[in-house]
Amino acid sequence: MIAELQQRVAATWAAADGDSGATLDVEAIEATVAALDRGELRVAEPDGAGPWRVNAWVKQAVLLFFRVRGLETTEVGPFEYHDKIPLKRGFADDGVRVVPPATVRYGAHVEAGAVLMPSYVNIGAWVGAGTMVDTWATVGSCAQIGRGVHLAGGVGIGGVLEPVQAAPVVIEDGAFIGSRCIVVEGVRVGARAVLGAGVVLTANTPVIDPRGAEPVEHRGSVPPGAIVVPGSRATAFPAGSYGMPCGLIIGERTEATDDKVGLNELLREAGSSMG
Repeated sequence: MIAELQQRVAATWAAADGDSGATLDVEAIEATVAALDRGELRVAEPDGAGPWRVNAWVKQAVLLFFRVRGLETTEVGPFEYHDKIPLKRGFADDGVRVVPPATVRYGAHVEAGAVLMPSYVNIGAWVGAGTMVDTWATVGSCAQIGRGVHLAGGVGIGGVLEPVQAAPVVIEDGAFIGSRCIVVEGVRVGARAVLGAGVVLTANTPVIDPRGAEPVEHRGSVPPGAIVVPGSRATAFPAGSYGMPCGLIIGERTEATDDKVGLNELLREAGSSMG
């Protein structure tokens, strides 16, 4: 069935390219988004130890879904919404705790045991079991949040729908993302990594390990188990030298630092915290 859906979505995507009047395969589009919602499909999936595999055709279906949907008014208690994408439902049956006014759009999948404080999860996203999405945290379109992750208060996880081949933001299992962190542009945070409060990572933000004789630099990813705090690096410009933001790796997550108290103590020694 999945192979057939992929062929049909790809065909209707090709037909719609540059032709606003093309007849779209609505059934295939809706079936794909429904499979996303149930967790039977994902926008991106782990592919061994290497980069995650992006299912571009699934992102095509999400983009086409906006095209075939009309605006509808939805009332939820005293709240009114006017949008093309309905809200996700069935949290009790799915075993997900959702604290008002947390919002999850249809087409996102949240596994059993996850907890959503007042937060936002966009279409195409995947949130794993045991993960906490804390107050005012946002999970952007197609972002992949692993199992046992903690997104602390005010975290911003960026979304990406276009280009369809672009990798989404990936937060792997067991990671802790501190308060007010921002992770965008397809950055991948490795399993059990820790970002101290206020770390901002884009595809071009250097993540520097300064602990050896020479600095080791990463871009677009955080190594598994790394503990990262906000930093800056002097950069020369014609008008002078200025500090440019970076992430600094100050250590590795171990059993000794695995609990929240231990992590906070280590981060505070570096002038940061989890928040």
